[in-house]
Amino acid sequence: MLAGGCMLVAGHAFSQLNEQAAHALIARVLPAEAGHFVVSYIPPEKGEDVFELESKHGKILLRGSNGVSVASAFYFYLKNYCHCNISWDGSNLRVSHPLPLVPQRVHKVSPYKYRYYLNYCTFNYSMSWWGWKRWQWEIDWMAMHGINMPLALTGQNEIWYKVYRSLGFTAADLKGFFSGPAYFNWFWMGNLDGWDGPLPRDWMTSHVILQKQILARERSLGMTPVLPAFTGHVPPSFHIRYPEAKLKKTNWGAGFADVNILDPSDPMFQLIGKKFIAEEIKTFGTDHLYSADTFNENVPPTSDSTFLDGVSKKVLSAMTAVDPDAIWVMQGWLFLNDSKYWKPTQIRALLNAVPDNRMIILDLWSETTPVWNKTDAYYGKPWIWCMLLNFGGNISLFGRMDQVAGGPAAALHDSLAGKLTGIGLTPEGIGQNPVMYELMMANTWRDKAIDLNSWLKAYAWSRYGKKDPLAEQAWGVLRNTVYRADRGEGGPESILTARPCFARNANWTYTHLSYRPQDLLPAWDDLMAASRNLGAADGFRYDLVDLTRQVLANYADTLQQQFSQAYLNKDTMAFHHYSHEFLALLDDMDRLLATRKEFLLGRWIDQAKSWGTTLAEKQLYEKNARDLVTLWGGKNSPLHEYACKQWSGLIKGFYRPRWVKFFSYVDSCMSANAPVDVKSFDRRIRDWEWHWVNSHNRYPSAVRGDALAVSRELYHKYDPMLKALYTH
Repeated sequence: MLAGGCMLVAGHAFSQLNEQAAHALIARVLPAEAGHFVVSYIPPEKGEDVFELESKHGKILLRGSNGVSVASAFYFYLKNYCHCNISWDGSNLRVSHPLPLVPQRVHKVSPYKYRYYLNYCTFNYSMSWWGWKRWQWEIDWMAMHGINMPLALTGQNEIWYKVYRSLGFTAADLKGFFSGPAYFNWFWMGNLDGWDGPLPRDWMTSHVILQKQILARERSLGMTPVLPAFTGHVPPSFHIRYPEAKLKKTNWGAGFADVNILDPSDPMFQLIGKKFIAEEIKTFGTDHLYSADTFNENVPPTSDSTFLDGVSKKVLSAMTAVDPDAIWVMQGWLFLNDSKYWKPTQIRALLNAVPDNRMIILDLWSETTPVWNKTDAYYGKPWIWCMLLNFGGNISLFGRMDQVAGGPAAALHDSLAGKLTGIGLTPEGIGQNPVMYELMMANTWRDKAIDLNSWLKAYAWSRYGKKDPLAEQAWGVLRNTVYRADRGEGGPESILTARPCFARNANWTYTHLSYRPQDLLPAWDDLMAASRNLGAADGFRYDLVDLTRQVLANYADTLQQQFSQAYLNKDTMAFHHYSHEFLALLDDMDRLLATRKEFLLGRWIDQAKSWGTTLAEKQLYEKNARDLVTLWGGKNSPLHEYACKQWSGLIKGFYRPRWVKFFSYVDSCMSANAPVDVKSFDRRIRDWEWHWVNSHNRYPSAVRGDALAVSRELYHKYDPMLKALYTH
């Protein structure tokens, strides 16, 4: 017996570590009921992962080919027999007693060898401040959703530090190399150096410890983590230490200084690449999967196919020289992002230099803009069908349900799909649209398209813990509005998060909806009516707040166009009316979002500061946290608002004051009968924004108010107004 009353049933090839890890997961998720589950081993079927579950002698038997398979069987039971749901944004784990029996044995085989998870960007837009407790929950979520191939980037700065110190670089040499904690992924991908640093040594050493915990847990469940490899990014001082080295300066084009990239033909490239892999394996071990993106959002210096062939061979050689079993995992994003450069000749040269069994390609945005069907399925390389969904961690109801429900199975049975070997999740940010991630991973244990009508009804039941016709009806509306999106780049933002202007769209703020705002209102009606029956469910409360937020965010766009038109009409009274309505709406949204922990700026900032061991460190991490979600970079950053968030605290403390200043400026111009110079205001407001980024005022990190009560209040306030507005 294990802690929690779990019974051990020995399985011949099933490692004891896998078994113990599966039992421990069950005990964390359902501690009081853990003793009712029995775990055992069954072998893979034709090399594919498999699970079974059935009831026997009053126990729930969970069988699997590894810990992830067992965890998937457990979650399958929770969803389909207990009608439970586990997500970032409100979980339902209310089970009946005794636990429901499984009337007949369930047997599932995954047609996908790999189920990949994470994007480099996720490690900052969502995970910048995670500690072990949060990571442990995420790994449990991963296992229960069938993920077996997670990207594992935490802690690598320490490896780089040791490698470069071994090459003669001093701590001072490296001070301008490592970025602050909120910008690691762009540093790792070779887009920038040193931004919002310098990085304290304490951060590096503490995250080595964290990475060891992450990897140990993932491996104990049978996952194969993907570790990073060297792609040529070297410190700014490299030319001083090695003046003969062949360096190329590249610029990401986002307002940051040039970075140095070491030419793969330089002997130092192989030396550093091997040193990094060796140090990484020494510190973290390996599962032989290595992530390397040679030209991420940077165009190569030449289109010569011989050069590209040589680059790939050198990158792989640096891996295999240390790990003969190394497999290169590459994002296919570069072929889409720089499609003018990457033509068939260049793509073939980069890929064909590597044996097919030594590379796996992530088709990063398959649900919207797949690349596999434009490259003969990556010219024979194994590849993974991925859902990207989110850019910048933005908050917006959004998704392409039909494509996600049917796309993986369609590709699986497509004779032109080549070596499709997996599915995956590659969002830039998580913690929103939980339905889309649940839907995508429902493909793991099936080879046929998902029937959305029946799936959504089952989802609503498991998420809310009860069947409710109004909730089912609401999800039907959501499916045909926010979740039937066009091919835009992620979900639409609201103009409320933009630097103030009169235009419908602004920098990184695209407000186009793929539905009419009024078409979303019936879902609001239905969920509000269902609140009498479902209001106790945490997932329901989150969904109601999120839907209310979306309705109000859409209305903010309407109000902005109304006060913009009033300005053009020189109608001062109308301008005052609509601008005051706009500010009142922002106040209401801030108060609404304060009722859920998922939407709190203070929580994000406090988590950042918690990593600091000194006041200086706390202030550095706070600046990182504030900067990323607002300006992204410096005072004149062209990426401002790319990672905007509709969060309580951020609306009240940042977006609203900007709009107040804008309205005051416009009002003074209208009074003086002078034209408004929006570009001039844009330049002047940057000083105020930069001051905010460097400030230290506190924002609440605990929820305030009742989610249902505030949602109902705002529904009664705005619903009649919106219906009257949209019927004219």
